[in-house]
Amino acid sequence: MRILKLDVGGRPVAWISRELGALLYYREQVAWEAGLEEIILRGGYSRRTGRRSVLRVNSIVATTSVDRGTDNWAVTPVLTNARLFRRDDCTCLYCGDALPMRMLTRDHVVPVSAGGLDSWENVVTACRPCNHRKDNHALADVGMRLLAVPYAPNRAEGLILEIRRILADQMAFLRSRIGSGSRLLVT
Repeated sequence: MRILKLDVGGRPVAWISRELGALLYYREQVAWEAGLEEIILRGGYSRRTGRRSVLRVNSIVATTSVDRGTDNWAVTPVLTNARLFRRDDCTCLYCGDALPMRMLTRDHVVPVSAGGLDSWENVVTACRPCNHRKDNHALADVGMRLLAVPYAPNRAEGLILEIRRILADQMAFLRSRIGSGSRLLVT
């Protein structure tokens, strides 16, 4: 399980490991906690008391340190196929078929050969038959249409798209920080 790391202002920064979360507590860099879940880390036994050390790490922690990555909230997450497919709910945005990730492809709405960019706003999830049918043509030329408009996710959406297993409290926290037009609010 991952810990959701926030800056002191409550903006999501990154997913961190349990070990890094423990280190933040050890260094007294946790400003406040927001999660409902706790991860219990068990250490060694004390020679003197015979007791085992225990550290409770919250599922959402805000740090006292300044993160340069949060200076610009509008930073768009890196475009990867896995994030793209999750953004589009593993659904071909041409025919509507939901498929496993291994059967999906990235399609450029405006083909790269026609000046289209490899950007969030110009790529969609497509099944192989639809991608081959469209090829490097404009949608109107092949009689196809999009079922949803491609968009660039914000930082909170990017964190949702980044990993598969997110605790309910973490998901609620992140969803409260994404725009009302996001398709991630539907699922």
